[in-house]
Amino acid sequence: MQLEPFARSLVPAGHFSDDDRAAVYRAIETRRDVRDQFLPDPLPDDLVSRLLGAAHAAPSVGFMQPWNFIVIRDPKVRQAAWQAFSRANREAADMFEEERRDMYTSLKLEGIRKAPLSICVTCDPDRAGPVVIGRTHNRRTDVYSTVCAVQNLWLAARAEGIGVGWVSIFHDADIRELLGIPERIEIVAWLCVGYVDQLYTAPELAVKGWRQRLPLKDLVFCDRWGSH
Repeated sequence: MQLEPFARSLVPAGHFSDDDRAAVYRAIETRRDVRDQFLPDPLPDDLVSRLLGAAHAAPSVGFMQPWNFIVIRDPKVRQAAWQAFSRANREAADMFEEERRDMYTSLKLEGIRKAPLSICVTCDPDRAGPVVIGRTHNRRTDVYSTVCAVQNLWLAARAEGIGVGWVSIFHDADIRELLGIPERIEIVAWLCVGYVDQLYTAPELAVKGWRQRLPLKDLVFCDRWGSH
């Protein structure tokens, strides 16, 4: 019997050992959004390459791989990004009622200046042409794919003992101008990346009383919306 031409590209799926499986879940469960606990030590190039390789291994709609990664080490560029963040952060504080505003302003959001490395992750909507498998009826799936790359990087960093913080408080135009990003390219994430020697036992916003994790059972429906 003649094999299908792509059959030789397939291998048995297999499964992870108990220890390997536990390590995956441990990385997921202990991943944290680091805001202030970064150490100044520079990251080796081979480590950064591994993190970017993990990001690049993410799934993507139509295999379009829409991401780019701008690796930022220059302190002057990071300082300019922090200034853009700081302006937007003051605006953000004013959006909360007074009690929440005080708690918000007490949070230390110093990742851009403290972490030795930043990575700006972008999405190119034109990478695979105008018609992409899987994006024909939902144009945002390219951005969803890019977020998968961010999560891959984040989990790989956790396994490496590296902290990551996602900064989203800035005006898009400020970062676009700072990094020379074309208008057609979407900015998805500014990631602060660096060594940490401590992590919170739970998400920082839960530890500090901002919000608590919702019970999973309240978020899972059976067969239709609202049916438990």
